[in-house]
Amino acid sequence: MAERVREESPSQAASASGIPRPQQVFDPVARALDLIGERWKLVLIGHLLRGPKGFQDLRVRTGITPRVLSTRLRQLGADGFLETVSQGGRSLYAVTERGRQLAPLVTAIARWWVRHAVEDHETDLWRFTETSPLTILESLPFLLREEAAQGADVTFEIRLTGAGGGVWTVRIHDGTCAVREGFAERADVRYTADAGFWCGVALGLVDPRDAFKRGLLTKDGGREALDHYFYQLARPEASPADPPADAPRSERGGQDT
Repeated sequence: MAERVREESPSQAASASGIPRPQQVFDPVARALDLIGERWKLVLIGHLLRGPKGFQDLRVRTGITPRVLSTRLRQLGADGFLETVSQGGRSLYAVTERGRQLAPLVTAIARWWVRHAVEDHETDLWRFTETSPLTILESLPFLLREEAAQGADVTFEIRLTGAGGGVWTVRIHDGTCAVREGFAERADVRYTADAGFWCGVALGLVDPRDAFKRGLLTKDGGREALDHYFYQLARPEASPADPPADAPRSERGGQDT
């Protein structure tokens, strides 16, 4: 009688080597990353959680090459995270309900990096000296000091001149931060600055007193200050040059910009 050949099941084959195959491992972290683990996917979802955007809008915010961006958007659409919508005659990309459910994950990752950069000082922030104001402003919700923002209700208007300039409204309300392009209907505080200098001030790479001294940063309105509510990722040495004696307090103190 011919010897029967036994066929091994995948689990038996795995036990023989002691190492399971990927499809034999039920690991929610690994399985989730199969869908969203590629770097650009979560980056794109993060931007689209702030509102629908066009192809070029996403390129400006991310720097992704057209070919890679097109591929990732197609994959995210196929997996049910994105859809296309029409607004004002434009075809835009928007997150679906499935994509919106990733908001806590995107926020947690961004805030983890901010805390890590602040606490451990392991990030070379000087590589961001040419970053755009748009990317910093749209990242402010991730830089928010929640404890300082609890119970707050203040609206800032940011007017930036020069390359990358524009006008943005930043509203802090009871522990949350919302940013949109455009003038504020009612601003409690208004900043006017050179775009490049404002980026440095926002990241903590430029002493705001020096920016004020050189006429590149002005502040009008109430005493509320942006850096009371937001983490600044670096703190340079204070500028040796003092601001004018009659400068408002909020523009004299290096911790109050």
